[in-house]
Amino acid sequence: MNARARREREERERQLIEATGKKGPITVRSLAADLRELGVRPGMVLLAHCSLSSLGWVCGGAMAVIQALQRCLRSYGTLVMPAHSGNLSDPELWRHPPVPRGWLEEIRASMPAYDPDLTPTRGLSAVAELFRTLPDVVRSRHPHMSFAAWGEQAIPIATDHGLEYGLGEGSPLARIYELDGWVLLLGVDHSVNTSLHLAEYRASYPGKQEVDSGAPVLVGGHRRWKRFADINISSEDFARLGRDFTRRHSGRVRTARVGLARAQLFPQRACVDFAVRWLERHRRRPPESPGT
Repeated sequence: MNARARREREERERQLIEATGKKGPITVRSLAADLRELGVRPGMVLLAHCSLSSLGWVCGGAMAVIQALQRCLRSYGTLVMPAHSGNLSDPELWRHPPVPRGWLEEIRASMPAYDPDLTPTRGLSAVAELFRTLPDVVRSRHPHMSFAAWGEQAIPIATDHGLEYGLGEGSPLARIYELDGWVLLLGVDHSVNTSLHLAEYRASYPGKQEVDSGAPVLVGGHRRWKRFADINISSEDFARLGRDFTRRHSGRVRTARVGLARAQLFPQRACVDFAVRWLERHRRRPPESPGT
């Protein structure tokens, strides 16, 4: 680490310490107490979306957050987190930024294949990235939209995640729905609530269409570029959708502070069912492709 990067890291940590202030260090014990106060219970199936920096200065960092969640759920509960790796997608669809067209075939030919044990997440929190590496955590096999799961229902949730329609009926999101699971937004809002994508697959709205997708995968131990069908998903209106859900279902959405973060806990099924109706009423133009 060079001197500039070290100073920037130290400054971020100093700001977290100052923000935490008189509350004292955020620990596994205090996080678990806050999560229980929010309503996280043993035996739950819980899909968690976490922002580590929003919690304040956490003793043990991302590992402390994971241990606090596991302590609340216990071994007969189930913890799930996204483990997405959208950078393994077709480079022709990349928009943020795009790459030169002359590079496309070389990228497709040389991109390392998805490996659930090795492929890092992209664009997710430090908590999600650490979680997918832990012993007894099972990661699904979709090269773009995988999920990592731990606990009683980990194997039923994470296995049989097919290539086509990666966040639809064959995904871990649909298994969580069937299990009456819960969603935890910890220091984040509905713009990152992946369960709303399941509603996109189920809803009918203008501009919804199938798209051709691709990724490098391992087939019999050999790298292959596979093409598969999906739909044009987007999260651009999820924050507004989530605010409407919270307002309409305030009695079902539990809110509290966990560390310094605002947290929300709610049944996934209620959220997805509301989102299907909301999208059919409010989404009036084709979704913009998120690219990478």
